[in-house]
Amino acid sequence: MQTSILDKYCDARLPWYTIYPTVSEFSAAVSAGACERWLRRLPGDDPVSLYLHVPFCRSICWYCGFPTQLTCRDKPILDFVAMLRDEIRLVADHVPQALPVSDVHFGGGTPTSIGPTAFLELLELLRRCFMFSKMATIAIEIDPRALTAEMAETLGAAGVNRASIGVQSFDPIVQKAVNRVQSEAQTATAVERLRRHGIRRINFDLIFGLPNQTVPSCVQSAKTAIAMRPDRLAVFGYAHVPSYMKRQRLIDEEALPDNAARAEQAAAVADTLVAAGYRQIGLDHFALPDDELTLAQKAGRLRRNSLGYSADTCKTVIGFGPSAIGRLGDGYVQNEIATGSYNQHIRAGRLAISRGYTLTDEDRLHAAIIERLMCDLQVDVSAICAAHGFDPAAFLDSAERLEMLAEDGVVDIDKGFIRVKQEHRFVLRAVASAFDAYLGRSPY
Repeated sequence: MQTSILDKYCDARLPWYTIYPTVSEFSAAVSAGACERWLRRLPGDDPVSLYLHVPFCRSICWYCGFPTQLTCRDKPILDFVAMLRDEIRLVADHVPQALPVSDVHFGGGTPTSIGPTAFLELLELLRRCFMFSKMATIAIEIDPRALTAEMAETLGAAGVNRASIGVQSFDPIVQKAVNRVQSEAQTATAVERLRRHGIRRINFDLIFGLPNQTVPSCVQSAKTAIAMRPDRLAVFGYAHVPSYMKRQRLIDEEALPDNAARAEQAAAVADTLVAAGYRQIGLDHFALPDDELTLAQKAGRLRRNSLGYSADTCKTVIGFGPSAIGRLGDGYVQNEIATGSYNQHIRAGRLAISRGYTLTDEDRLHAAIIERLMCDLQVDVSAICAAHGFDPAAFLDSAERLEMLAEDGVVDIDKGFIRVKQEHRFVLRAVASAFDAYLGRSPY
């Protein structure tokens, strides 16, 4: 990719567009009261997804941008699980009936830190409060350094059928630079334990753009991952924003690769995975030909949500735990980020909503266009505008930076159909940002 294109359009501050509008547009104007009303209005027969955020880790990785906290003791975790159970009951009291569930995701943090007994009790409560589909996906994020044999057996017995394993890099030099020392053997043992207990759908997370990373080390990490044959891999670019995430200040900025090096790393990993039989999905995912993501992409029903790419077609996501984001019919809601504030609300018998956003018809239009771009690298703007009752010509004329992207050869535009050129997929977020009505920055 041309260095001038990278310099012009690569910007770590650009949103990842997992949701639209982005969290920066959320406000306290949407309160717990609004969430209660929105929950009561949910259709009783539409499947929903559940997301549970467990914020605790036994060790803090310096690159991490998620709300997490360190604890070496079990008591804070068990106290938190008690609050989480109370929140589940509170939400269940506000929905019209036991809603059908097609997808559950335990994220964090390190969700397995809650331990076997507490995890089984938590999942049992969810099953009592909601109606789980027989085909429901139950997924959990795994730190292989902390996955015990007992916990792996518990996950299998509880019906968990997908695990997302954090790897990031197998290079010990890179691992030390981000405080995530994790051997290949630890990862392989975790994979073997999960598969032994029936959890055969495995995801790996890799990161490029970390300190001291090189193209050869990225390729070697990809090859090591391929040898364990996960069903899919997410290959994220490290976003260095130390002004927002203080732990990232511990990372040596001088050791970070520049935009050109990052693009080279991303391309090398992509080539390695595709050569091994994986299909490229959207911006940063790769999946085997029979994986749900690949099938969803082929069928044109790949989705984008707060967890990234998904084959889940649920319109509703209910979030539990600190910082969790919910997507209800009328808009978005987010829980208190700080665990202490979250606990105070739940202990008082009220939902822990701190802010949210009420969607407009125009928001839904922008969201649909951005989602198709992020999922398919192309979008029929005219067709989506017509489906939402908007004038395509006026909408295209108002899209910021779109003409500039076309002039620079990043996109092709033909009668309202926009296609991102394959060689420029690395700047896909910049293309999506052309349709972001709230991106309060000057044009490129």
